[in-house]
Amino acid sequence: MTKRKHLVVVHVAQGELQASVIKSHLECEGIPTVLQYESAGRVFGLTVDGLGAIKILVPQELAERAKEIIKPREVGEVSDEDL
Repeated sequence: MTKRKHLVVVHVAQGELQASVIKSHLECEGIPTVLQYESAGRVFGLTVDGLGAIKILVPQELAERAKEIIKPREVGEVSDEDL
């Protein structure tokens, strides 16, 4: 895996389910991903006021591509990749 100092946050997910889905999607696209958990939220199972927030980190050189992959799309929107 890439050294942590070269990792950047591309998204902050609220809860493990959302973070896991995004991580899986990025890894399917060939982007190595690390999840960084907020400790109190994980211990107590809370997802309020930042507790339970999970940072999604990727190598700095792949950050822009990762952001495009996880960017929310409108229903019915077609991307260049879909063509």
